[in-house]
Amino acid sequence: MKLKGKKAIVTGGAAGIGKAITAAFAEEGADVAVFDLNIEKATAVANDLSNAGKSTVHAIQCDVGNEEDVTRAFGEAEKALGGLDILVNNAGQIRQSAIIDMKAEDWNFILRNNLTSVFLCSQRAGRWMIRQGRGGRIICISSIHAVLSEPNCGHYTAAKGGMESFCRTFATELAPHRITVNYIRPGATFTELTTPMYTDAVKKSLFERVPMKEIAQPEWIAAGAVFLAGDDSRYMTGQHLTIDGGYVMDGSLPGAAYWTE
Repeated sequence: MKLKGKKAIVTGGAAGIGKAITAAFAEEGADVAVFDLNIEKATAVANDLSNAGKSTVHAIQCDVGNEEDVTRAFGEAEKALGGLDILVNNAGQIRQSAIIDMKAEDWNFILRNNLTSVFLCSQRAGRWMIRQGRGGRIICISSIHAVLSEPNCGHYTAAKGGMESFCRTFATELAPHRITVNYIRPGATFTELTTPMYTDAVKKSLFERVPMKEIAQPEWIAAGAVFLAGDDSRYMTGQHLTIDGGYVMDGSLPGAAYWTE
């Protein structure tokens, strides 16, 4: 029960990595408000976890890219939770387009839902935590593609890179208040959205590239969020936690030998 008595908000908490984080927080004793556009899915998650009996989980509908909706949702969360110790910015969207062909509408959609949303939610969480005066944790779910290119997703990589720059600056500003701001870079992870993408051909290529030759389960990413949300990470801020099976660090050439006899 590493988070017993803590109060948390998880955006996009009804599916994928967000759902796994919500479940992990609840298992560790935190009361959680799940922000999600899909209120039916969020309610189902909240009911299942609340019925487990270790904590209370609330479902709150929210469009995290809309300032008025974020303000309303945070007001509801304050009534439901009574306080805030942890914010996880997990919600996001993805669309595909080569930059040369990209429409401004698609660019704006991705930036709105993956970067502006982080600003809106983090700002409100930061103000709330400062007002309480007991510190706090802000955790953002970035991607290894904040530092790696991803063809046909230039708006997405720009948003994730911007998120990380935002986190480092906000971490500096909030440090005097004992509020930490860190971010997680997941690698390939099985979720409802990505599983159809992982065909046998894609998995073969991934396993040649990823040293541990596995695709992550959402729970593996959630374990990192639990660490960043708890006291064990108290002296860590403005930092990234990469959970990718070695994808980014590996500079080898799969199947090739540098030296021969």
